[in-house]
Amino acid sequence: MQELSPKEKRQRFKEMAWSRVGETNKNRLGSVMVVDQYNGSQDVTVRFVEHGNTVKTTWNQFISGSVRNIYDKSKFGVGYIGEGKHTIRENDRYTDKFLTWSGMLMRCYSKKFQEDHPTYKDVTVCEEWHCFQTFADWYDENYYEVEGNRMHLDKDILVKGNRVYSPDTCAFVPQFINGLFIGRKALRGNLPIGIKTCSRYDNKYEVRCCDNKGGREYLGRFDSPSQAFEVYKEYKEQVIKDIAEEYKMQIPDNLYEAMLNYIVEVTD
Repeated sequence: MQELSPKEKRQRFKEMAWSRVGETNKNRLGSVMVVDQYNGSQDVTVRFVEHGNTVKTTWNQFISGSVRNIYDKSKFGVGYIGEGKHTIRENDRYTDKFLTWSGMLMRCYSKKFQEDHPTYKDVTVCEEWHCFQTFADWYDENYYEVEGNRMHLDKDILVKGNRVYSPDTCAFVPQFINGLFIGRKALRGNLPIGIKTCSRYDNKYEVRCCDNKGGREYLGRFDSPSQAFEVYKEYKEQVIKDIAEEYKMQIPDNLYEAMLNYIVEVTD
């Protein structure tokens, strides 16, 4: 078989490249993609039809459907990366904003997580935050740190009882402040928050509450759950106000106001 001349090889490649431009396929998550440019098997430009975004890939990845689309809902069936300035990895590790976003989606849309944490059932994320880029913009505008504390993304201090993660309902909160608002319903049964039965003292109701120094304060024993709760409520609301004042200059104004106005209820 006669070997092709350099000119013939170039012509043959052009014909092959031309034949592959315009070919379509679907990636593994069902996004339709089309070859816009073919410069060899290792240099292929693919365009995703729905949003028009393009990506450099290889012919094998195109054929196998392993090309990733930034609009694919690859996180728990709802979250997608989107187009923008924010990257999900820096220096070979996931960024904190990406981990925060992923963790939020996991709490709301992972069945396995909710089996272990049933309080998150029926909690959702607003549609705009399904896009990582949009969430990351909000993250950059609202994230801050309090020395010595991990920061938590909280959904229900600003709006009590809220079940939707959104820009209007969320705030970053130091871990120890966030801990003030944990109800622990699974541990206390049918009793009001802060109350437990004390069988050693004729089934009186004992009250303990976290204080503003990170410890727990014993508040006494009472004859009825309602008496015990009123003592707990007064003490707990004052603790929250005291901590709000102490950290007023370090936390956002909306969190400070929410803490000052927070009302402890028997159903918490």
